[in-house]
Amino acid sequence: MASPAAVPEPTSASNPTLIGQALRPVKRLVGSYLALSVATLVAVFLLRDHADVVDDAVWTRTVLVAGSAALTYTFAVGAARGSRRAFLRLRIVTAVMTAAVAVIVALPGLFPVWLRIEQSVCGLLLLSVVLAVNGREIRALFRSR
Repeated sequence: MASPAAVPEPTSASNPTLIGQALRPVKRLVGSYLALSVATLVAVFLLRDHADVVDDAVWTRTVLVAGSAALTYTFAVGAARGSRRAFLRLRIVTAVMTAAVAVIVALPGLFPVWLRIEQSVCGLLLLSVVLAVNGREIRALFRSR
């Protein structure tokens, strides 16, 4: 019988399912962020004739957020499959987007209140992802062997 020290720690190479299971909540969070972003973009499209609710800044922000949410989701899927590059991109993009959302929410008058509320929810989803992917357990799964 091997001693506990002799048993290798599971890695992405020896157990790819381990990473997928660990990142399942992250994929759900990023999927929620994507769904909310797309729903907001649809709402903006439907309200496009109401200048008091939707202006050029709102259009620009919602298109950029939906696009970045789609990219973020592809990074989350790639990371869940064990890609170190996708994991690194996921960590970087979620941190940058969380900071950008914080600025958007904090600046008064730049966007309507309804969009700032939606962005606050997006920010909380992204912050949860940032905390998860920068946690010790998930980072350990991607360490070099």
